[in-house]
Amino acid sequence: MMDEARYNQLVAAVFKRMLSAADGIDPDVLEADVTGDMLTLTASSREKCIVNTQRAVRQMWVAGKSQGIHFSYEEGTGTWKDDKGRGLELFSFVAEVVRDISGADFTYPS
Repeated sequence: MMDEARYNQLVAAVFKRMLSAADGIDPDVLEADVTGDMLTLTASSREKCIVNTQRAVRQMWVAGKSQGIHFSYEEGTGTWKDDKGRGLELFSFVAEVVRDISGADFTYPS
């Protein structure tokens, strides 16, 4: 299992990248709020996408599209992949959820 310092570094990068994407969307369409280990993306419809840490198992958890998905970091590829092997990637999944709940494109900065 990865050490806590590495996990914290990765989580900070995830939240920073997602907040940067949210900054590109009108706040009347989508609001982003970070509280501790949780990032909440709320659409004007009041629907939410929640990204949360799962520190004990060094994963990220996303609630959206009426499901909760756990993502584990793969050092070899440098990506967060779902832990059930469905081929879901964290950033793409969150972008899909945001598009579904808000109609906005959730574009990550390069």
